[in-house]
Amino acid sequence: MKFVISSTELLSHLSSISKVISGKHTLPILDNFLFKLEGSELIITATDLETTMITRIDLDNVEGEGTLALEARRLTNMLKEFPEQPLTFEVDVESMHVDILTENGKFSIVGQNGEDFPQLPGLQEENSNSLKISSEMLVTGISKTIFATADDELRPVMNGIFIDIKNDSITFVASDSHKLVRYRRSDIETGIETKFILPKKPAALLKGILPMDDTEIQVQIDASNAFFTINGSQLISRLVEGEYPSYDSVIPADSPNKVVVDRVLMNNIIKRVAVFSNQASNLIKLKLSANEMEVSAQDIDFSISAYEKMKCQYDGDEMEIGFKSVFFAEILSNISSNDVVVELLDPSRAGIIVPLEKENDAEDELMLLMPMMINA
Repeated sequence: MKFVISSTELLSHLSSISKVISGKHTLPILDNFLFKLEGSELIITATDLETTMITRIDLDNVEGEGTLALEARRLTNMLKEFPEQPLTFEVDVESMHVDILTENGKFSIVGQNGEDFPQLPGLQEENSNSLKISSEMLVTGISKTIFATADDELRPVMNGIFIDIKNDSITFVASDSHKLVRYRRSDIETGIETKFILPKKPAALLKGILPMDDTEIQVQIDASNAFFTINGSQLISRLVEGEYPSYDSVIPADSPNKVVVDRVLMNNIIKRVAVFSNQASNLIKLKLSANEMEVSAQDIDFSISAYEKMKCQYDGDEMEIGFKSVFFAEILSNISSNDVVVELLDPSRAGIIVPLEKENDAEDELMLLMPMMINA
């Protein structure tokens, strides 16, 4: 088996799929890329059994066919040091000995039998759904929600992004029980109704590799896996099993006390004042009155405190409510609008944070934050 490939092209493809390889497994073969030469196409696969990424490269100069597994770290580290040049891979399929010939030298490694690589999941077509979605919509939905996912071993359903697909909309939801994000788009016609929970790792991989444009992504979902295909490359993710909690039930139906604030200014004030909060609780207090908000924090143990006032538009009753500063700042950092609306019912109910201006009329973005008890 023999093929010639550009060093930079190969490195680009390997770098995009190498993030799947975790190192935390009991199968040494998973530290390898699977190379499969089929006709004039080189198919390269990486997996950790939960997430699989497959990339394809069309080649001009090939001889023979076959599969072998090559050590991922050694191969990528070597390619990083090469300038752009053609590389010739000569593979003895019986001994798995590989010679990589460059313009000025030869690098020899020994691969493993490709037959030892885990069987890749296939789509169960009889129980599957399929839709096409723009890369921009998928990346935005993931980016808006992934920070709110949990790390809860007891409730694995909270560790992923819940994706609810309707005929004329798609909704992305994530929550760690303290904060919740719901991002909905209505500028799509899916023709199907289904829902699934996408784990955090493949969601982050998709966010990192997909372009922020109108490139069309094919999404196929069966009972166990989701398949994302773009330009021949594919990411396969095992889905989180279980029923996602009824998130709509925790969103207050009506919050009459509304405050409009400059998002960046409020975020900066929260970060400054939070330095003086109790390090265990990170509690900050918001004191709202007509056209003014006071953000304060204190740590009684160290006799330190801080407050800062800012102008705002407030329509509601005077109120004092507590929040965890880290979560509030995180929410504000993940909204793109210049101004935000904070909707409050009372100090014991969740606060709703929404953008004042929408970048897209088809967007519906809502972030929820549970309050903290303010000690008297």
